[in-house]
Amino acid sequence: MNLKDYIRDVQDFPKPGIGFKDITPLLLNPQALKQGVEQFVKLVEGKKIDKVVSMESRGFFFGPLIANAIGAGFVPVRKPNKLPYETISQEYALEYGTDVLEMHVDAIQKGDKVLIHDDVLATGGTAEAVVKMVEKAGGEVVQLDFLIDLTFLNGKDKLEGYQINSLIEY
Repeated sequence: MNLKDYIRDVQDFPKPGIGFKDITPLLLNPQALKQGVEQFVKLVEGKKIDKVVSMESRGFFFGPLIANAIGAGFVPVRKPNKLPYETISQEYALEYGTDVLEMHVDAIQKGDKVLIHDDVLATGGTAEAVVKMVEKAGGEVVQLDFLIDLTFLNGKDKLEGYQINSLIEY
């Protein structure tokens, strides 16, 4: 089964000129979803992972499934004021301006081995912010896994020195 067959291109979303990679057809197909989770689990085979950290919102589709399959905890990273407990935050650059991500202050313990997962690696800014937050909390980033890598946006450049995997590349 080729997971790329379950990715739908939506032109001009969320704004004109953007070609959006829609993963909902993959999520709708039980066999494709199962294969995706299995492939992600294989990427960490033989590695100790204490926490899977995923970013809002599409990282939440696979993140908890991966965490459950490998016996790790799941840590949600969200936009400001979405988490109910005390948080740590990390600002990151956007094309025009900045944004902030937050995670609960007690989500990562010193020495935790962390897998960062998101649906798409684009410019790398979000992933880089999460790496900084995890390391600020005392965690060790083991690797970063993505469903899709938009290679033409060179997101890996912001993540040099880290192991990066993706199941699909464009």
